[in-house]
Amino acid sequence: MKKSNLEVAEKITFKNLRRLYFFALWTIAITVILSQLLIQYNLKQQLSDSKIINISGKQRMLSQRITKEVLILNFVSDASPKKEIAHLRSLLSLWKINQDALENGSDSLSFPKEKSERLKQLYLEIKPNFEAVVESTELFLLNLEQKSNPEVNPKLVSVILKNESVFLSKMNEIVSQYDIEAHEKVTEQRKTEYWIFGFTLLVLILEFFFIFKPTNKKIEKLIAKLLSSQKKALKLAYDTEVISEIKENSVKELKSLNYAMENTLLYCRIAPDGSIIHVGEKFAKLLNYTKFSSNKTFSQVLTVDEKEQRNIDRIIFEKQRSGWQGEIKILNREDQTIWLDLSMVPVMIKKDELELLIVCFNITERKKAQQEVERLNIENSTEKINQQKIISSKIVENQENEQNRIAKEIHDGIGQMLTGLKFSLESINLDDKEKSAQKIEYLKKLSLDIIKGVRTATFNLMPPELSDHGIVSSLSKLTQELSKLTGKEILFYNKTDFDQRLDSLIEINIYRLTQEAINNAIKYAESTHIIVQLSHSETLLSVIVDDNGKGFDKAAVEKKRNSESGMGLLFMKERIQYINGRAFINSIPGEGTRITFNIPI
Repeated sequence: MKKSNLEVAEKITFKNLRRLYFFALWTIAITVILSQLLIQYNLKQQLSDSKIINISGKQRMLSQRITKEVLILNFVSDASPKKEIAHLRSLLSLWKINQDALENGSDSLSFPKEKSERLKQLYLEIKPNFEAVVESTELFLLNLEQKSNPEVNPKLVSVILKNESVFLSKMNEIVSQYDIEAHEKVTEQRKTEYWIFGFTLLVLILEFFFIFKPTNKKIEKLIAKLLSSQKKALKLAYDTEVISEIKENSVKELKSLNYAMENTLLYCRIAPDGSIIHVGEKFAKLLNYTKFSSNKTFSQVLTVDEKEQRNIDRIIFEKQRSGWQGEIKILNREDQTIWLDLSMVPVMIKKDELELLIVCFNITERKKAQQEVERLNIENSTEKINQQKIISSKIVENQENEQNRIAKEIHDGIGQMLTGLKFSLESINLDDKEKSAQKIEYLKKLSLDIIKGVRTATFNLMPPELSDHGIVSSLSKLTQELSKLTGKEILFYNKTDFDQRLDSLIEINIYRLTQEAINNAIKYAESTHIIVQLSHSETLLSVIVDDNGKGFDKAAVEKKRNSESGMGLLFMKERIQYINGRAFINSIPGEGTRITFNIPI
């Protein structure tokens, strides 16, 4: 039978969707990598600033010590103060070496040879005084060692004192100039990071409008076509030939969907004993899995490290009924370390027949970036540079957490429902018309759940109201949409008619904090009524989220840092601290929870 135009169009749609998603992900990855390279380059330029300032300040101290030692030797009673003379010579030598490194640059100390015009002028002005002190000190030491020309020493001491005071004054100017230039570099670095942040945000917005939003519309159209096909199947339920044709079309559509999953997701199906049932093509390429490896267990294919194999086998044995989600580190056959965000979902195929669906995300690059940031934090010696890097790492971490949260919603919700849709389609028995009709009704309900899951996932992306109209409009839209999606009563009140626009970074953090608080109330507190109140004064903006849920023991949750709820509270506190705000959480078990966010404006 020839393929219909609808089938051809759907295959083309799937290919285009895959290409669009690949393009979007590559664009984001390239933007992040380029921004990090630019930031690291600028930071590398600033590594020697603190050492130069330190050595410059040390030069002033050394000049004073040399002058002090000369004065002591000039009035010392000992006829041959050899130790004092040797010590003074070592100080003079160190002073000359440091001055040469500062003026002409040094590879060993990582001092640049190029300097600003102002620094060149200052070093040119200080050079005669420096040379006068060096020459006079060396003559003074020579007279002491040879015990000759004692009448010249007072004049040499006078020259040293005169030029040392001028040297100190000009060296102060040099240190001040180094400090000014270091501050200008930090300021320029801050501007660069703001530009990078703005560019990344612009890329995300453009991708939303030109890739994700159109893709969502195409998915809705495709699901609408599936619903239309289901209605036709109901009308022609008693016609065996037509039902058979619809099943054939459904199988073809499922093959297209399976093709998309094979080439976009890292997934496989395994038995409860760890044996492999099926491995997706993309996952097989990552693991170098072939048909000759089919006799191996999942843990043996995943890693060559025996300790890691035992850990994976233990997780499969203990969590095959409840499921599991977490990060694991594996070692492939090329001795390369790979980090995976792995989710294991139990799927009941038939009665007493269980399969495990494994879905993974490759987070190796993110782990490498985190390790690199930690290494840089240890290497840097000044508090100012450390603080700047910590802020950068938190921005990356929050972005990754947000992306992981959205990805988790998609593969935990939509992925499971699509798998259920696949297995239900395969289990339709055309000979049993009554059960076939019941399963078709179930497929209609499952399709509506998939639509709802897609809308929920896309709604969690950056809302256009936030950039167009501000925090008040976006919070109002957030409560309205969540109320529609969840069926719960979620209300928003602007008590003081706040209508100001805030910095975009502050607005997105307020939005995400409020969204997190509402989602926690829905997911964990089992609330039916949620109220969001916004009020402000001249210096403070306050957002309060009240729910009538089951509440919790705050002290007990904070002790469980590794739990999902404990990490949620920690994430809230980190995000509110990032915009210099404060969070207050009050909860009584059985009576509800109130979360208050106070942000300076």
